[in-house]
Amino acid sequence: MSQPAKNKATYEDLYRVPDNVIGEIIDGELIVTPRPSRKHTYATSTLGSRVLPAYHFGEGGGPGGWVILIEPEMKLGEHILVPDLAGWKAERFLWEEGQNPISVTPDWVCEVLSPSTFRLDRIKKMARYAEYGVRHLWLIDPDQTTLEVYRLESGRWLLLDAFDGAEKIHIEPFQYIEINLGDLWPKVEDAPHS
Repeated sequence: MSQPAKNKATYEDLYRVPDNVIGEIIDGELIVTPRPSRKHTYATSTLGSRVLPAYHFGEGGGPGGWVILIEPEMKLGEHILVPDLAGWKAERFLWEEGQNPISVTPDWVCEVLSPSTFRLDRIKKMARYAEYGVRHLWLIDPDQTTLEVYRLESGRWLLLDAFDGAEKIHIEPFQYIEINLGDLWPKVEDAPHS
């Protein structure tokens, strides 16, 4: 006996998603995931605080010329994706669009992996980012304290490098700044206790 055909999810379906979760539409399916954990949010916020001053604002002699957003809602074809961080070269970014999701493919995306999104980020979302021409992709795993750096080459992801622990790195597309990976992982032993 065949299964009845499922209706494709639409943007209007996202309005019914509660505020305490993230809704995305991938391959016509509404995908709902929990809000990020503390470690996940810490890594995202800390990385943003390192990249934004030099690349978004041009501070400290940085090159500027980028628009970098935390959890932007993006429309790539029929897909609605919400990466943890995304960046566009400023000349490609559209400030005025007739819709809420950003329709311009970003130049860089960063996904921070968590147990609830690991497979989604690595399989479905990576494939969509490649399909729509995202040039650079970073995958951060705060549980494993790792960063994987990919570049899109001929429509496929090429792993440029992988880092772990507290390495200090200069990596594309943000080679101008040094990122201390150790800063991305919360130091639980240093946290104040009540």
